[in-house]
Amino acid sequence: MTNNAQISLLKVIEILTANKNHIIINIKHLQENYQRTGIKRIHGVRDSNGELIQPWLRTEYIDNAEYIRINKFEFNRHIATINMLVKRQVKLVKSEDKTPILEVAGLLVNDLHTFNNYTIVSNGKINIPCLKIKISSKKVLELLKDVLDTAEFDFHREYTLQLDKIPLVTEDIQYPAIDGLFDELAKAKVISSIIAAHLKGESEIFVEPQLDELKNHYISSNVYLNFPTTNEYTSRQAALADGTIDLQTIYHIDIGSKDILNLSKFYSANKFLDKMYRVYDKYTGEIFTKPNFKMAFDNNLAFRHKLLSSRVKITKVDEFMKVIFDDFLGIENYGIVVAMLSKVGASSLAQLLQDKFFNHNLSKETVVAALADAKTKLEQYADKIFQENISPLVFYIGVVGMPPEKMSTPVMNAIDLAKKYPDLQFSKYEKAGQFFVVGDSVISIYAQPAYYSKQTSIDPKIPLY
Repeated sequence: MTNNAQISLLKVIEILTANKNHIIINIKHLQENYQRTGIKRIHGVRDSNGELIQPWLRTEYIDNAEYIRINKFEFNRHIATINMLVKRQVKLVKSEDKTPILEVAGLLVNDLHTFNNYTIVSNGKINIPCLKIKISSKKVLELLKDVLDTAEFDFHREYTLQLDKIPLVTEDIQYPAIDGLFDELAKAKVISSIIAAHLKGESEIFVEPQLDELKNHYISSNVYLNFPTTNEYTSRQAALADGTIDLQTIYHIDIGSKDILNLSKFYSANKFLDKMYRVYDKYTGEIFTKPNFKMAFDNNLAFRHKLLSSRVKITKVDEFMKVIFDDFLGIENYGIVVAMLSKVGASSLAQLLQDKFFNHNLSKETVVAALADAKTKLEQYADKIFQENISPLVFYIGVVGMPPEKMSTPVMNAIDLAKKYPDLQFSKYEKAGQFFVVGDSVISIYAQPAYYSKQTSIDPKIPLY
């Protein structure tokens, strides 16, 4: 391997992502040498006595492949961690006798997959020293030749990609400006939360008995496997004592504004609805004491602001959410929600919300389909901002310990930051953090404890969860 300080792990991942159709990974080598970075989860639930109740179904790999393709790489949104996602085709069988399940709720289930994450970098440190790969394109080999054990092209050969021999980041990486991005992410988050609250238990495709049958077979409404999981241990203290798990320090990096420190400060949609709004029957006047957005499909519902007592403190989070809620519910017409929906291509819901102001009767099926489409597009929009603008910056800060030089500003502690921006609210861990004000944004870095399983290898026959 030629040591080339100009290429970083981030650049290697960019090459692997762009050329994943020409690269296959030795999955058995990876599994045999992999160190888990979080708590091991196993399929099943525990009863009141702590006994494990295993699912009545399980999965089996259809192939016994030694090599598989990369599905994608994902940056963690808050810590300097990169995961490699792979998927493998599986069949669903009965745990008792391995009888295959071929049809559920009128669907053939012969194309199911497991999605397994392997952590390449964990908390700013390499977790997988090397990957064993094969390359089917000479052009791709040319791109990677400086980080392989040989530069000679041979499509039969297994190459070693030595990840622990290259820098994670380099100083010359250019990061885009982050001004305005928090506001965009916050609007998308609040609107998505409202939509998700409407859609809880709803499907644009399946009727309720089908959803029940899918759930009984551990399949989601999106036709993904969704087994219940629980911790491998029953007692955390006992697991710590016998060395099954241990405690580590994770450094979180968040992006916020001078009013709201990060996205975690926002309430769930139903909680905010209950806090700030009165939901009532517009014909009878009956007030609902525990409102939720599932009720919104009832055409008789109406919304108004609650009269709050003087003891209720209104924060910048409340103010931000209230404008969006008023807009969505039709109490006011600020145009914020429709503008965001139009921006992400969710024109169906944007039109329905405009129709709602004129009291048009809308079928539930039409609304559910529009809501589901909008939720998907809002999530894709937010994911794109994170993956392209925020997460690489978070990764850099997690590795280096501070923002890039062009973003560098004097470090502040929570006390000084709160004096300058008194509307900010801090959690227990954030109070001990460091902060950088960059334009209209605030970057937070703070430590938080996390547990992880200490096993040193993984049975290649067992999927990772």
